[in-house]
Amino acid sequence: MNSFHSKPNTFVNHVHLKVEDLSRSLEFYQDLMGFQILNQSEKKAVLTANGITPLLTIEQPENIIPKQKRTTGLYHYALLLPTRKDLGKLLVQLIEAKYPLQGASYHGTHDALYFQDPDGNGIEVAADTDPATWRNKTGEFDFSKNGPMDVESVITAANGERWNGIPKGTIIGHIHLHVSDLEKTKEFYRDGLGFQVTIDFPEGVFFSTGGYHHHIGTNIWHGKNAPKPELNNVGMLFYTLVTPNEETRKSMVEKLVDMGYRVTEEKGEFFTEDPSGNQIHLYC
Repeated sequence: MNSFHSKPNTFVNHVHLKVEDLSRSLEFYQDLMGFQILNQSEKKAVLTANGITPLLTIEQPENIIPKQKRTTGLYHYALLLPTRKDLGKLLVQLIEAKYPLQGASYHGTHDALYFQDPDGNGIEVAADTDPATWRNKTGEFDFSKNGPMDVESVITAANGERWNGIPKGTIIGHIHLHVSDLEKTKEFYRDGLGFQVTIDFPEGVFFSTGGYHHHIGTNIWHGKNAPKPELNNVGMLFYTLVTPNEETRKSMVEKLVDMGYRVTEEKGEFFTEDPSGNQIHLYC
């Protein structure tokens, strides 16, 4: 794990998704993407890259309904691969499988490939560039290099090697959320959870700790005051934030409660939700 996704930073390490058909989802996540199954029941599977750490949980709840449009919730979760070579191998795998891709971008900080799982849950698969190149002379993140991915270069980086499943070093790089109000979102993540704002533009705000480009992205592309989805809607059930220690988590909980947000405890585990209804598990 890289230093941006380890303590003492706060970072995302797990996403729990709701799907319509578990077997269909496993064909995608296990057979095409190459995740390992850590454990599985009739309606739920926990997926891992290294055979030890859960990265994704996919669950088929009762009375599940298809993904609702124009609501808050998951825009995409990002799988961060260890190298650009790995990204090239996956790109070739998806092209050969004729799997529909939505985009391929170069953000200066990372190369990113965009697509969806069979239920429409958004996925970004990324490979970070050298952190020494991320900032301009004033110390701000330099996003002037934003543009299309150099697809040929990324494929060349694969060096003709085949995709052989999700690499063991793969982690959740970030999560990107549809929200309903940017000012309330900024208050929650910055003042409540202690994130720094790394990008602030009219329709989105990105947050990180430890100098990363972003651990959490948020946008209002589904409209200001977009409604929450139904509970049995396809999408994200919750995501997990790893906090540095119990003291930090306790401080987060106290701040959120003081700000009027609800935090619940179940068997020593703490759950809250942001102002747009995105549920978060606070873990340490």
